[in-house]
Order: sequence, then C-alpha cells, then structure tokens
Amino acid sequence: MDSDGENRARSSDMRPDRKPKERPERALDRELADLPPDLRWREWMRRIEAVLFASAAPVPRVDLARVVGQGASVDLLVADLAADLDGRAFEIAQVAGGWMFRTRPVYAPAIRAAADVNDQLLDLSEFDVAVLASIAYHQPITRDGLKDIFGREISRDRIGRLHAQGLIGTGPRAPRRGAPYTFVTTDAFLAAFDLTSLADLPDPEQLGDAGLEAPP
Repeated sequence: MDSDGENRARSSDMRPDRKPKERPERALDRELADLPPDLRWREWMRRIEAVLFASAAPVPRVDLARVVGQGASVDLLVADLAADLDGRAFEIAQVAGGWMFRTRPVYAPAIRAAADVNDQLLDLSEFDVAVLASIAYHQPITRDGLKDIFGREISRDRIGRLHAQGLIGTGPRAPRRGAPYTFVTTDAFLAAFDLTSLADLPDPEQLGDAGLEAPP
C-alpha cells in the first residue's frame, strides 16, 4: 500500500464511530387545548390510569398532577376513573396519601387458586405484628423504648427483617446519650394494612371496647 493509502487508512481508523442521534423526548402536552373538553377530561383520566397501572406503590396527588392540565382536579379525575372501573376485578384504593390499583377482595380466593402468591405475602408472626403496632402508635421509638413496652429485648434480627420488608424505616436519632436511632413506619406499612394514613389506626380504647387486644 502506498503512503497516501496508508494515511487514508490511519485517518479512517482514527475517526470516532458515529452514534445515531437520539431524538429529543417531546414535552408532555398537559393542557391538551386542541381537544374538546369531554375528550380532554377522558385523556387525563387515561393518563392517571396509566401512571397508577405502572406503579407498584401509591402515587401521591402531586405526581398525578404532573400529567394533567393546570388547575384540573386530580381528586375528581380519580373519582371518575374509579366509577369507570365499576364492575371490574380491580379498584382504585387511597393508601398512604396516594392512590394505587388493588384487586377487589372478593377475587382473592380466585387469585390464590390460580397462582402461587405465597412469596408475595408478608411473612409476619403475631409478635412481628405486635412490634409493628407498637412502632406505629409510639413512633419515633428506639429499641430501648420497645424493650420498655414488651419487657424484653427486641432483637436486631427482627428489626432488620421488618426493615428489609420495607415496613419500618429509620427515624431521627433520639436526643439522649449515644443518640440511638429511632424507628418509624413507612408507606409500605400503610399499604400492607390498608391504611390511608396513621390517623386511620384504631384508637386503643376502641380496640379494648371491641374485645380486641390493644397495642402495648
């Protein structure tokens, strides 16, 4: 190969590979001003439906508001979507300050019969539930605080397991010597026990009046 050919080959080898240009993502048209009001409302409902369908966790109002027009009522859109789902096997549940899709309880036996969902269920002992209830009612609370309630040490393994399941999280450090960590419940805890917020926890006195054991 002559010198000119070698130079052309070298320059060709040194050229960077051309990458295909990525098309810029189009900004979401939230207002949909070109649609008639009824179709615009219907499209906003479908957007909310798509967001809820794609999420495994409750979606708060502020997130849903990002996909609809400014000033549109997320609550009314969700209410209309819930009415639209009437008669379907799933519903919209308000949980942990947001909304999520949930299978209607009447179909739970069918789901268990058709698929092995045991791995998806929370493996909680009766004492695990008691610890969760104590954290929920007394949060933020330290392990020493739990020890005072139950009269015995709550193992790090148990706390770690509840933490790994996403049911509790780490709260602020306690304002005392050593500044130990405190524990609080999470949105996953609310979703697992079908609570919209901690305000939905039963009143301990009401539990007692109903003949149920109140949390320590």
